[in-house]
Amino acid sequence: MRRKLTLKQIAKEMDVSISTVSKALRDSPDIGLDTREKIQAFAKLYNYKPNNIALSLKNRKTKNIGVIIPEIVHHFFTTVVSGVEKVANKRGYNVIVCLSNESFDREVINMEMLASGSIDGFIMSLSKETQQKKDFHHLREAINQGMPLVMFDRVAEEIYCDKVVIDDAQGTYRAVNHLIDTGCKRIALITTTDYVSVGKLRTEGYLNALRDAGMEIDENLIVKIEDTRECDEQIEELFESQTFDAVFGVNEIYAVTAMREAQIRGFKIPEDISVIGFTDGILSKNSFPRMSTINQHGTQMGAIAADMLINKLESVDEDEYYRTEVVKSTLTERESTKKKS
Repeated sequence: MRRKLTLKQIAKEMDVSISTVSKALRDSPDIGLDTREKIQAFAKLYNYKPNNIALSLKNRKTKNIGVIIPEIVHHFFTTVVSGVEKVANKRGYNVIVCLSNESFDREVINMEMLASGSIDGFIMSLSKETQQKKDFHHLREAINQGMPLVMFDRVAEEIYCDKVVIDDAQGTYRAVNHLIDTGCKRIALITTTDYVSVGKLRTEGYLNALRDAGMEIDENLIVKIEDTRECDEQIEELFESQTFDAVFGVNEIYAVTAMREAQIRGFKIPEDISVIGFTDGILSKNSFPRMSTINQHGTQMGAIAADMLINKLESVDEDEYYRTEVVKSTLTERESTKKKS
């Protein structure tokens, strides 16, 4: 079966820019008649058909940036959007935010809707369902049609574009080492399923910290949660079936839920059970006791992502080069963990 021809491939074959191909196919007088006819003939020969994403290309500036996030309940995503808006507005761009609600279909619909003339480029974090399916056709279409894309937090290594990530594994390693250094012997992990990239990396950091400390890895202490909205039952089961003296949650919702369950059962924090989360959002700062956490610096991530995208939009260089920016996380110690002796 012949692969679908893209604007990018036509531009390469005809030795012209993607912008030139787009204008020629729209019969724009900006392109010479001879060049227009050659490009149109080539496209017709290979049965080229534009798609919705092709309607918004680099040469049609809207000064709008589309941001797609998996959910709004996580404080982290709101801080990223804040960072994007701060930089975008300073550089003369507007920001349009859409939610995928962890749905692959909603993510695709959002991209097609925004790309049909509404925006110049995307900043996005993948939905859980997209990572589970490993279906990235909508991302490839956007890139192939000249639509710049920057991914953050949950990214797909299979897609070649600019990315902004946190040092997920190292941040978790740092947190678990802190628990070990304060005397914790049995450390439970509340994480996501493995297909969620950040959850997988944070699980690796947890396992490596235990291995390097010469501690036993007890699979019974590892809880992998499919749906955050249903985490209470699995965390309750962990407390019902296992004994441990510390919990690391890969996000603050898991960690705060574990802290609440511990207190319901009469455990003192951190005397009986220490707790560390990941994000350093409103829940961490206002829990009782206040929770130690790994800070993801979401505002900084958003600012970097916005600069990456706008630089790409305003660059006259059409060479394909991409970079991944790694933001270093930091450990904020509060009252939910013991002090080092």
